[in-house]
Amino acid sequence: MLIGLPKEIKNNENRVALTPGGVELFKSNGHDVLVEKNAGIGSGFEDETYINAGATIVETASEVFEKAEMIVKVKEPQPNEVKMIRHGQIVFTYFHFAASRELTDGIMNTGCIAIAYETVKSKDGKLPLLEPMSEIAGRMSIQEGALNLESRMGGRGVLLSGVPGTQRGNVMILGGGTVGTNAAKMAAGLGANVTIFDINLERLRYLDDVMPKNVMTRMSSPANIKEALPTTDLVIGAVLLPGAKAPNLITKDMLNLMRKGSVVVDVAVDQGGCIETCKPTTHENPTYVVNDVIHYCVANMPGAVPYTSTIALTNATLSYAIQIANKGYKKALLENTDLLSGLSVHKGTLTCAGTAKSFDMDYTSPIGVLS
Repeated sequence: MLIGLPKEIKNNENRVALTPGGVELFKSNGHDVLVEKNAGIGSGFEDETYINAGATIVETASEVFEKAEMIVKVKEPQPNEVKMIRHGQIVFTYFHFAASRELTDGIMNTGCIAIAYETVKSKDGKLPLLEPMSEIAGRMSIQEGALNLESRMGGRGVLLSGVPGTQRGNVMILGGGTVGTNAAKMAAGLGANVTIFDINLERLRYLDDVMPKNVMTRMSSPANIKEALPTTDLVIGAVLLPGAKAPNLITKDMLNLMRKGSVVVDVAVDQGGCIETCKPTTHENPTYVVNDVIHYCVANMPGAVPYTSTIALTNATLSYAIQIANKGYKKALLENTDLLSGLSVHKGTLTCAGTAKSFDMDYTSPIGVLS
């Protein structure tokens, strides 16, 4: 199979979907790889390293999309990329369809086979291709939140750790999954007072056992969130419903309960956000203010640490991409139920239940379109 690796074009997205080591593994399995010129430069991988691994460098993205049988990417195809996707072409990337009806319709109209990283689901319920980026985003959410709490950024001037004789900062984390757990680890390590909210009591019991003493757990409900907001300095939105839009747990009216200069970081923004006032921002212009509360809503947070992110992503996605290339997508999907759950669009048919629910659209199950 001919694999295509285009350069990412989303604002300040410096990740790339394959390391040179990944290219080498494709080659060892008998496949060829086209790499757009400078695709890996933002992650610290020069064209020469891809050439040494066996890739062919091409000048433009259009040549990659025109020739490749499977496109591997990091972020959802941008409008110019959607126009280049061919009928029957396999596109393996993060899509986050539930955040954009326009993207959903656009990809369906191409007639491609869209396999979404974020909905590949293992038998134990984990999301192995989303997890490494969720780990990074969760950890970054605290450092970005701490930065924006500084007065020079418009924040309250709170140091999360505090110092002897002062109060520590208070961090609210909405969701106890991978993002929330990693955010809690970072915030706890800084010395903040941390509270994790979740609706899964068993998950809260687990977190209560493994987290340090400055991390507390609470059942998530509107009443409990409202009670905590007046003393919260930093809110982390870490809610995930695979393939579907995240629910709004904090409304615009609830922001009035927070103090001026408090900060919200909504990691769920690429799935629509779990804070009503959140909208996607970029690394170039990451924040805005609503009701005197600073909002940080960058939709590709791991893109700010591309070297780490690219390696972590390739570690997770490569074995699945190799299966698709070795077996062809139909056989690979039918033989691997984890991968089958990632099939979101198949030649114009929507196959993701979560996306269908978000937009009230018809869909067919993945097994239904393949059998």
